[in-house]
Amino acid sequence: MVSLVARFRRFPRDRPVLALVFAILTVEIVGASGSIFTIQSLSTWYDTIQRPMIAPPNWIFGPVWTTLFALIGVALWLVWRQTESSPREARIAFGVFVVHFVFNLGWSAVFFGLQEIGWGLAVIGLLWLLIVTTMWAFDRVDRRAALLLVPYLLWVSFAAYLNYRFWVLN
Repeated sequence: MVSLVARFRRFPRDRPVLALVFAILTVEIVGASGSIFTIQSLSTWYDTIQRPMIAPPNWIFGPVWTTLFALIGVALWLVWRQTESSPREARIAFGVFVVHFVFNLGWSAVFFGLQEIGWGLAVIGLLWLLIVTTMWAFDRVDRRAALLLVPYLLWVSFAAYLNYRFWVLN
């Protein structure tokens, strides 16, 4: 068991490209799991509520989230690569990342799954704060990782505004 843990810790350095692909695919798969709630509600609920004028068409969300999750995966990989040189900071960054990602998935569950627009606004507000916290934690390990999360923060800022407008309209 100890050799397996040691091998796992060396994995990013021994095979960096494989580790990068693994990080991106993991974030993509876990991130996409939130779409289960979205898909179930699109035609039965989401299409029936009043939409803000600036709401993008539904087809745009897939490519945007795929791109954002890829950037998040690269950021996570950059932090992962620093686990030996900054073990404490990397561990904190991973912990903050996991909590933030739970809220990322939680927003889809609340907004689309439970169809609770107001509670979705509360969750996305907390998500926004957790993204900023994740950026801070990533920056302590690798500044590039924090910068890769800027587009994600901007998109979630836009999504929070949309969530607010949905709440006002409905």
